[in-house]
Amino acid sequence: MNEVMALFAGVGLAAACGFRVFVPLFITSLAAGGHVDMFGEMDVEAMLGGQEWLANPGITLALGIATALEIGSYYIPWLDNALDTVATPAAVIAGTFITGAMMPEMMGDGSFKWIAATIAGGGTAGLVQGASVITRGTSTATTGGIGNPVVSTAELGGSILTAGLALLVPILAGLLVLILMYFVIRTIFRFFKNRSNTPPAPTPDGAAG
Repeated sequence: MNEVMALFAGVGLAAACGFRVFVPLFITSLAAGGHVDMFGEMDVEAMLGGQEWLANPGITLALGIATALEIGSYYIPWLDNALDTVATPAAVIAGTFITGAMMPEMMGDGSFKWIAATIAGGGTAGLVQGASVITRGTSTATTGGIGNPVVSTAELGGSILTAGLALLVPILAGLLVLILMYFVIRTIFRFFKNRSNTPPAPTPDGAAG
C-alpha cells in the first residue's frame, strides 16, 4: 500500500512541477529533511528511495533560493513568457526525476523504471506546463501582459496545493491530477483547434496566403 501511495505522490509532484519547477522539489526537500512537521507520519525520506540527498540541508537551501528566484521572475513583465522556453523542458525533467525517485522498489532501478517515470511523470509535467504556456500566451495577447500576474499567482497556488496534497494525501492528489489532466488536455485541444480555424493572413496583393 505504501508503494502505491509513493507512486501517487510522485505523479502528483510531477503535476506540480508543470506549474513551477522548483516549488515541489523544495517542498519535498523540506518534508524529507524534517524541516517542517506538517506531514505527520508520512515518511517522505523513505519514499524517496535512493534520492535521500534531497533531505540534505544544503540542498534544501539551494532549492529554496531557486524557488524564490523562479517565483519572482514570473512576476516580471515579458520575462515570464521568455522563461517558459526554459521551464517547459525543465518541468519534464523535474517531473521525470521526482516520479522516478518515488517509484516502488519492485520496479528496480533500471531503464524500465525511468521509461515509466518519463511517461507518467515527465508526460504529466509537460502537459501541465503546456497548458500554462497557452494560458499565459493568451493573457499576454488579450491584456498586453497586465493579466499575467494573475496567471502566475494561480500557477503558484496550483503548484503548492498539488505538491502539498501529493505528500499529505497521495490518493487525493492522484484524483486531482486526473481532473487536472481533463482540463489541461481540453485547453491544449481547444488551442490547436482555434489555430486550425484561424483564416490565413492575406498576401500583399490582397489574396489569401
